[in-house]
Amino acid sequence: MARLLNGRSRLAALGIAAFALLLALEWITEGEDIRLADFLIDALALALLVATSVAAAVVAIDVREQHADRLALQQDFELAKADGAQWRARAEDQLDQFRRAIGEQFEEWEATAAERDIGHLILRGLSHKEIARLRQTSEATVRQQAQSLYRKANLPNKGAFSAYFLDDVLYLPPSQAPEQPLRLS
Repeated sequence: MARLLNGRSRLAALGIAAFALLLALEWITEGEDIRLADFLIDALALALLVATSVAAAVVAIDVREQHADRLALQQDFELAKADGAQWRARAEDQLDQFRRAIGEQFEEWEATAAERDIGHLILRGLSHKEIARLRQTSEATVRQQAQSLYRKANLPNKGAFSAYFLDDVLYLPPSQAPEQPLRLS
């Protein structure tokens, strides 16, 4: 940030110096017989020219900075994807067992294929509206099928349904819990 401000400050100083130099050259070349109105019009034209040049340089700096930021974000994203892939590879056996356990629980509840599909999408964190769009059906249909699944599971709502499967997975025993409460920002 400091480098950018220094670059912009230098650019502004260079623009002011260029304006002053061009204005002085205008004064020298026109001589003493220049009218004030003509001088002011020439000064305004020079100011616009210099301002446009400085603005173009600032835009070029911003584009270069944004390009560098974009590349850094892409690298961070690729690293995060690789880390996620490594985690999934390490946890694949446990994830398969968890998926099977969820499927077995759906069978025990005698959930229909549509209810199972909706249950999986809810566990992935999708809203009823998103599920309806994905399944190309109405939100009311999704809500009705979700309610049917909750009744079969003897659970009151979406939160309880998700907690049924995820509470123990996400639970930290008191010995491993952080001393300070976690802050969501």
